Amino acid sequence: MVVVDDAEQGLGVAEALEGGGLPVAEVTFRTSGARDAIEAITADHPGMLVGAGTVVNPRQVDEAVAAGASFLVSPGLSESVVRAAREAGVPILPGVATASDIMAALELGVTTVKLFPAGVVGGPGAIKALSAPFGQVTFVPTGGVTAANLPDYLALSSVLAVGGSWMVDKELVVAGDFAEITRRTAQAVAIATGAGPRG
Repeated sequence: MVVVDDAEQGLGVAEALEGGGLPVAEVTFRTSGARDAIEAITADHPGMLVGAGTVVNPRQVDEAVAAGASFLVSPGLSESVVRAAREAGVPILPGVATASDIMAALELGVTTVKLFPAGVVGGPGAIKALSAPFGQVTFVPTGGVTAANLPDYLALSSVLAVGGSWMVDKELVVAGDFAEITRRTAQAVAIATGAGPRG
């Protein structure tokens, strides 16, 4: 999960992520430069899977898709956002925090959801509990995910992937410390593949 202010920062982060072995980025729509960053990354890094995060309305769906986003992520569940994403032909990962949210997602035909904020709503324990009544649902936890708890999430069969921002801390991005972003990314990839230590 990447927060950048402009295309230049986006390109720096993209190169750092690829250098660390993670050619995937969710560029959040929290800043005015997000669209430019997505356009720049998709143009300069064609092998990278680039999505737009924090998409909260249909207008942002259109903007993100026009910029080249391959997938969309939303912090919550919005029927209008899900429908707009479907109309655009782009996968969407809506956020859920409760069993009621999951039921609403299922009514929309969504079976893969973002658990957010995962650390606040119970972490791996919450996913285990929610997986019991919703065995058909897969989760992508974000919010409070760290190098230390990453393996706990990935050990769950109902977890499809994990989203995190500790590798691309905003202070590192602003400082242009892309070498540290690469190092943290490589560490995260090593942990995820079982080749590295936690923390």
